[in-house]
Amino acid sequence: MAGSQSSDSSENEEQTQVRELCANGICMKTTEVEAKLDEGNIEEAESSLREGLQLNFEEARALLGRLEYQRGNVEGALRVFDGIDLQAAIERLQPPISEKQPPKKGRTRSDAQIVVSQHAAGLVLEAIYLKAKSLQKLGRLSDAANECQNVLDAAEKIFQQGIPDVQVDNRLQDTINQAVELLPELWKQAGCYEEATSAYRRALLSQWNLDNECCARIQKGFAIFLLHSGVEAGPLSLAAQIDGSYVPKHNLEEAVLLLMILIRKFYLGKTEWDPSVMEHLMFALSLCSQTSILAKQLEAIMPGVFHRVDRWNNLALCYCGAGQNNVALNLLRHSLHKHERPNDVMALLLAAKICSEDPHLAAEGGGHAQRAIENAVGIDEHLKGVAVRMLGLCLGKQAKVSSSDFERSRLQSEALKSLEGAVAFEPNNHELIFELGVQYAEQRNLNAALRYTKQFIDATGGSILKGWRLLALILSAQQRFTEAEVVIDAALDETAKWEQGPLLRLKAKLKISQSLPMDAIETYRYLLALVQARRKSFGPLRNISQVDDEKVNEFEVWHGLADLYSRLSHWKDVEVCLGKARGLKQYAAELLHTEGVMHQGRGELQEAICSYTNSLFLEPSFVPCKIVISSLLSKMGPDALPVAKSILSDALRIEPTNRLAWYHLGLVHKDDGRMADATDCFLAASMLEESDPIESFSSVQ
Repeated sequence: MAGSQSSDSSENEEQTQVRELCANGICMKTTEVEAKLDEGNIEEAESSLREGLQLNFEEARALLGRLEYQRGNVEGALRVFDGIDLQAAIERLQPPISEKQPPKKGRTRSDAQIVVSQHAAGLVLEAIYLKAKSLQKLGRLSDAANECQNVLDAAEKIFQQGIPDVQVDNRLQDTINQAVELLPELWKQAGCYEEATSAYRRALLSQWNLDNECCARIQKGFAIFLLHSGVEAGPLSLAAQIDGSYVPKHNLEEAVLLLMILIRKFYLGKTEWDPSVMEHLMFALSLCSQTSILAKQLEAIMPGVFHRVDRWNNLALCYCGAGQNNVALNLLRHSLHKHERPNDVMALLLAAKICSEDPHLAAEGGGHAQRAIENAVGIDEHLKGVAVRMLGLCLGKQAKVSSSDFERSRLQSEALKSLEGAVAFEPNNHELIFELGVQYAEQRNLNAALRYTKQFIDATGGSILKGWRLLALILSAQQRFTEAEVVIDAALDETAKWEQGPLLRLKAKLKISQSLPMDAIETYRYLLALVQARRKSFGPLRNISQVDDEKVNEFEVWHGLADLYSRLSHWKDVEVCLGKARGLKQYAAELLHTEGVMHQGRGELQEAICSYTNSLFLEPSFVPCKIVISSLLSKMGPDALPVAKSILSDALRIEPTNRLAWYHLGLVHKDDGRMADATDCFLAASMLEESDPIESFSSVQ
């Protein structure tokens, strides 16, 4: 039996390892052995080792092969290893049949026997491992992988109860660790990805007595392979599954599971912190839109691992992705505090983006965007165009809540100026072109809006749905309903079934605009069937991205049908549709508004007023109810006219381009005797009617 007493801990010890070989308590210089190897006399070198160290044939050859490998003579090492019958050595090292069964209680083998068998096994397994390394260096990757696999097969034959976790020989365990870690890498280098997957799973499911760091490296390597290899690994085999355990269904789930196990090991102090693991987990969870789970992982990391500002910024991204914009914005406010990183361009841009989606936060967002523009220098200079674009979006949203017409006009002008300026930085940004089209459309500059929308469709090859929707809305605003319908039909032909919802909704409204209510009802019915089928295909558990991707939900379809039937005075049908919609969403301002219209059509004035009032309680800025209530008030006599005027003025502050609000305000002025003001209001309503789309332009964003 043989073994080496050398260590790899320092350069001096490595030198000793090469110059002296020890086994069975005997040491000998390697000078004579090396001289014979240099002359090509492998048999004589082997004979010297056998006589000098009292070794058998396989042990002497194994030591010779290791010596050649350490000297850098890979081909020589391979010649030595090829001369060993390693399988015969492995068979001799296997325990007798009587010892293959687990020993009875109280019966153990002597420690000396265990140590001796481990030394012998370690020498044989190391020889096979070094043979695999030699083949790898010579570019024979498949052969190397097969030899590396032989190491593990041999270890399973020798240690049938698994590698012992106590009194284990260090060299033997190192060889096992290295072989387990090397095998999947060799299969990957050889392009055998199915074998690489099997090797990874074997490494993690078998009893190799791996230390925590080695196991963590294998888990990380497998997770990276699953995420980035582009090869579907497939589910675990039935033999590897445990009853009641969670079994990943595909690569992404398995990668996330491995990475979360690694993160837990970091938390428990079993392995050292590896920031790249968190980066891979961020990537994996963002792929499956589970950023809320990622946020919980980030929150669980102990203080000091991440800088608090980095943690805040990453958490803000997570919560923003999960649709929790208020939480994300509060975190960014902490991050951008004057005592933290007030000039962090990425944080400023994310804060500006969040604010640009809410008119009441748009002023704050404009400030963030302006600071981002000022700080987008040096390595961040390429972000200046994004910052200018965010400024334009924030100004456009801010204009919608402006209290004065002059201020609104100024903000709209500055918004367009900023977006036009952003084009100079990013001339090929088709999203920016689209946003310009929407901004011009909302300001009723339909020719400019049409130009930018066509530019967007050309840039994207017509592959993005919202471009066609915006084009149809612009054409409808130009009263070109037939052309708008042609656009919708063409887009439907090129759109997958599950994505047709928004187009079908527009088509139904186009039919209504052309006084074809029965065609509109038929379109709504088809849309309803489509939405219900899509909902069933996802099942009861849907994530946020799937809900958002629907664009048109079942509630909207039922409400659209109720609104259409109310135009036709089919009150029974309205009642049925409202009941269906209420089953999906019990409290909604638009639902109460349609209910009020139904009561008003039936002559139930008191119930109608209650519905309209409740609608405003739910959503104080709901313009259609403000218009109807002001209309009812104006019929109650001169004393109610000031209240009606105030409500309509507030409605126009919220929606300056609402033609019905202008029309009813004109009626109020007329009843109050202010004919000039009434004329201006009627003129505004007439002009807006000529450019009124069938659906709000902002609905396509």
